[in-house]
Amino acid sequence: MLLSQKYLTLEKLLGSVPHASALKKLWADHRQLMESAPGSSHNHQAWPGGYKDHVVECLNIANQLYSTLSDLRSVPFSRSEALEVMFLHDIEKPFKSGDDLSYPGKCPWLATKENRRQFRSDVIAKYGITLTPEQENALRYVEGVPDSEYTPGERTMGELAAFCHCCDILSARLWHDKGNKVPAPDWE
Repeated sequence: MLLSQKYLTLEKLLGSVPHASALKKLWADHRQLMESAPGSSHNHQAWPGGYKDHVVECLNIANQLYSTLSDLRSVPFSRSEALEVMFLHDIEKPFKSGDDLSYPGKCPWLATKENRRQFRSDVIAKYGITLTPEQENALRYVEGVPDSEYTPGERTMGELAAFCHCCDILSARLWHDKGNKVPAPDWE
């Protein structure tokens, strides 16, 4: 179990997921980009290195929230499934202004949501990561269900997607400034 009263490092959090070696390789292959990219253009973790701050924050939120919720009642997905989604949910962000895995330089084509989804899928395939249908749904709806896909009476966003959406929104809106002149919690 990964529960701790302290925040865990990226390495420790990834150590328990099924595709840990692929995720660690993806990070290592693009370490400079991953560790220097902003988390967003201006809304959250928007400083150099903010992308890593956002990812690590999301993983830690998912780890802690999973433990809390699963103590209350059954959760229909595993901790490792949630951690994989949270690691991958914004994987295209560092590449928007840098190497896109095949074309060096800026990637203006990542400006549309559909292109970002395709890029994310390409990265997942390139690194041999196989996701469950629930994880694919979570990646699609981690930022919520757009009005264009909302259908009354249908549950578009699955349980894992709802959980991951909560983790992302907590990092991006509640703790949007953590890591930038705001100390992180004690690390373990």
